[in-house]
Amino acid sequence: MLGRLILTYPVASQRVGAGLLLALLAGLLYSIGISPAWIGRLFPATAGWLAENPDGAAALSAVAITAILVANWKAFRLLPRRQQVVAVWVELFVLLMLFFYSFNLSFAFIGKKIGFLISQGVVTTLYISAISIAVATFIALAGAIAKLSKNGVIYGLATFYTSLFRGLPLLMQIYIIYLGLPQIGYVISAVPAGILALSLCYGAYMTEIFRAGIESIPRGQTEGATALGLSPNQTMFLVILPQAMRVIIPPTGNQFIAMLKDSSLVSVVGVWEIMYLARTQGQTEFRHIEMLITASMIYWLLSISLEFLQSRIEERFGRFNAR
Repeated sequence: MLGRLILTYPVASQRVGAGLLLALLAGLLYSIGISPAWIGRLFPATAGWLAENPDGAAALSAVAITAILVANWKAFRLLPRRQQVVAVWVELFVLLMLFFYSFNLSFAFIGKKIGFLISQGVVTTLYISAISIAVATFIALAGAIAKLSKNGVIYGLATFYTSLFRGLPLLMQIYIIYLGLPQIGYVISAVPAGILALSLCYGAYMTEIFRAGIESIPRGQTEGATALGLSPNQTMFLVILPQAMRVIIPPTGNQFIAMLKDSSLVSVVGVWEIMYLARTQGQTEFRHIEMLITASMIYWLLSISLEFLQSRIEERFGRFNAR
């Protein structure tokens, strides 16, 4: 008898814990004040009762949502892992679209403006981001090598650069370059100013990523390359960097995605990228939310593309290091 109690105690405690968790979730939903209007839409016959009993309707809504979440969770557990991932993505995407739909959007207005938003805004955003990414990568590699240098002057220049451009807000850097340089005789247009600011700012962040990746390679690799007669440059580019890329790529990919989104800041100096066009086109008919949501979805799709590219590059260098 005692043995049965001992064996069933963990199961019973898990059930009690799950019950308390569900009660807590239902109480949280009730305290938030989830609207019971969705129940009235699904079951029109209950609309009158819901209107006459607001507290009971809120409690019923909280309990119903909790029950739906529990049933959803149990249904997901019956699927294989890959199908679970797909199901979660599909369900959350549908909920997101329903959330946007609740704003009473004008899809005719979106359809009329989205072509221009893509042909002008997306092209400009990708142009700025691609050049900035290339320049920032070059700066980061040079900065990382400089920070590993034993020369005090070179090391001092590199540390001052990373400290300055990581310490200033990106928006301030854009304003200083675009508005400040003309005051000393260097007139720069909006697009080059945005590219320069993005490159310098993200080059500073990526410098630390490259430095950490290079330092993660054991010193024996450098000693072995030197023993084989390789020069310092050959050792760096043929031995150290190929191995360090496995460490460098994941955080660098995150920086690229962040740069893609931060390119929207160049809209403050009048560059016709996605954010600028979303704001200005929405003003024509006071349809701001339509354009902002459309721009958000475009940024998300571009980020997903970069995430996919990053995963393929990581996979390639993972196979390289596995050999």
